[in-house]
Amino acid sequence: MTKSYNFLLAGVGGQGTILASNVLAEVGLAAGFDVKKSEVHGMAQRGGSVNTHVRWDAERVYSPLIGLGEADLLLVFEEAEALRYAEYLKPGGAAVVNQQIIRPITVTSGGEHYPTEEEVVRVYGAFTDRLHLVPGTDIAQELGNARAANAVLLGALSAFLDVPVATWLQVIESRVPPRHVELNRQAFLKGREHVKHDA
Repeated sequence: MTKSYNFLLAGVGGQGTILASNVLAEVGLAAGFDVKKSEVHGMAQRGGSVNTHVRWDAERVYSPLIGLGEADLLLVFEEAEALRYAEYLKPGGAAVVNQQIIRPITVTSGGEHYPTEEEVVRVYGAFTDRLHLVPGTDIAQELGNARAANAVLLGALSAFLDVPVATWLQVIESRVPPRHVELNRQAFLKGREHVKHDA
């Protein structure tokens, strides 16, 4: 078992970033790691930026915070947010980025440029060749509810970790309402399958 993992999750308020980080923390505990988590979600309810740091260690985590160049895995829920946090990725680390665009008012009013997917790919190319663009929102929508995109993305992330699928699904089941368990199970498995085929 790998000794430690540093995860950074980033998105926009309302995308389920906090729920995903809670699931990730609980999966780490279930897998036998010491776990610490820190989150920032000041204007999250108004569509503002949200980020969470989650750290797993086989022995002990002393601080929940991850510095620049220290994240083994980035999980990003929106393309522009991917550019905000690229420098946190460890050289050669893996990044899973949801192919969703949420244009802020500074862009829709004509004042700012929204980055293209090509720009995201170019920026990440300076850090890693392990960038995985995942149509998480589209996959979730096809399954019946776009809000399950966070489960799709967790499934994609899980492909990089040596933790049994059953552990992930048990934690997800404990975290979502019973009527949404099957949807989230399917979403998780679709995300995992997408990255395994992409790798």
